[in-house]
Amino acid sequence: MLKNIGFLGLGTVGRHMAANLLKGHYALMVYDSDPAVVAELVTLGARGAKSPKEAAKGMDMVIIIRPEKERLRPDIFGPDGIFAGIDPGTILVDMGTHSIESTMEIAEEAAKHRVMFLDAPVWGTKEHAVNGLMTILTGGDPSVVSRCREAFTFFGLNTIHIGGVGDATRMKFVVNLVQAELMQALAEALVFGEKMGLPADKILEVLDSGGVASPLFHSKGRSIARGDFTRNLALKYVHEHLELVLEAARKANLFLPGAESACRLYAQGEKDGRGEEDFSAVIKVLRK
Repeated sequence: MLKNIGFLGLGTVGRHMAANLLKGHYALMVYDSDPAVVAELVTLGARGAKSPKEAAKGMDMVIIIRPEKERLRPDIFGPDGIFAGIDPGTILVDMGTHSIESTMEIAEEAAKHRVMFLDAPVWGTKEHAVNGLMTILTGGDPSVVSRCREAFTFFGLNTIHIGGVGDATRMKFVVNLVQAELMQALAEALVFGEKMGLPADKILEVLDSGGVASPLFHSKGRSIARGDFTRNLALKYVHEHLELVLEAARKANLFLPGAESACRLYAQGEKDGRGEEDFSAVIKVLRK
């Protein structure tokens, strides 16, 4: 049974995923570059680590959820990184969203250390993480996925096995593409409708009633109508994920015009200083 878990990356969703594992009475060792959020988890019963190396040492499973552009490489490959401390036989679960190349590099390094590796990006917002409703896409050995399922149930509603290592990351690209474009479509619809003299609540009522209805339109539309841009999923990460999608598309000689358009919109939002806001703040770009 997996009991001792190292958890690295206590951001918007990570801190709540870790808190839910504590509710399952797992022995949790946590690390983040922000000591304040580590202290927050310590008050809930976790132990705080001073480095990724310390967080990984002696664990049954190590979960990492870090963005590609920030601290991914030093947290994994550095002298105080995960591979400097992790023991053979440990399960390393990468729940961030990275390039295919980064995912495969981590998998290869894990094999060198005789560490079992799962490519397992999570899908969901802060609200999903708080309520234990994340979706976990997994790529790797099905028997390793089975060993992790019980722990995953404390923060995830669905664990879906996609295929081999790398396949879950590819599927997450699909998810990120659809999610980003749906938000762009909603933002454009609201701005256009409002310019036509239609109130936002009436636009949303109509969208909810027909074939284009979606949970994202329902929840985010009403938040936008209230002027509530409380961060559930940071705009900067949606932009980063779209860049990864487009990079993969270019390597496949594929042109995705909708993704190109959405990426430009999110890039402008980040340029405008809205990177730390919720990704629904892209509507502010259109309203300028």
